[in-house]
Amino acid sequence: MMQLHYAPGNASMTPHMLLEELGVQFELKRVDREHGAHKSAAYLKMNPNGLIPVLVDGGLVLYETAAIVLHLVDTHPAAQLAPSVGTAERAHFYKWLLWMSSALQPQFSIYFYTERYVAPGNASGAAEVKAATEKRIEGLVDQIDAQLASHGGPWLIGERFTALDPYALMLCRWTRNAKRPARTLPHIGPYLQRVLARPAVQKAFATEGLSAPLV
Repeated sequence: MMQLHYAPGNASMTPHMLLEELGVQFELKRVDREHGAHKSAAYLKMNPNGLIPVLVDGGLVLYETAAIVLHLVDTHPAAQLAPSVGTAERAHFYKWLLWMSSALQPQFSIYFYTERYVAPGNASGAAEVKAATEKRIEGLVDQIDAQLASHGGPWLIGERFTALDPYALMLCRWTRNAKRPARTLPHIGPYLQRVLARPAVQKAFATEGLSAPLV
């Protein structure tokens, strides 16, 4: 049985939602971040970066959210959570997956942990970095809104729900307390409600004990 090492509301949300979508048996292993469990020797043996999530699938120990997404869609092709390999749609799937993991997601580390990027005690510098990062996030989220507007379909890359949609939901959710939450954009707002309405997504949110605002 697969194990997902997770923390509520963290980057483990995406694989958690996907595992629920797949309907497979898996075990959740909560990582107690508040007490530094993600920096313990046992956890660092699985992920030397000390980051969440980690997926254990038999003898495979895998970290990085995007890598876990690809592993799950490739090992469960019947679920059709990604377009067929070799198609233009699959290429766009890769593009958006890598864009979310390498362009948008890293900005949140700066936004939420700004003090790590300035000298100790530099409160004014931290405020400047946070404000600039928030503007970058807004510009990137605008690209999601434009993508949804470009085809008019219900999901990120068109008519079919894919593993990209839980990922986009997670990232948009992280803006929920920002000056301009993603949910306020004209195409993203209804889109997030469609993703939230899926039973698998609702189950993952309930299991993690996430409270309003959900996005």
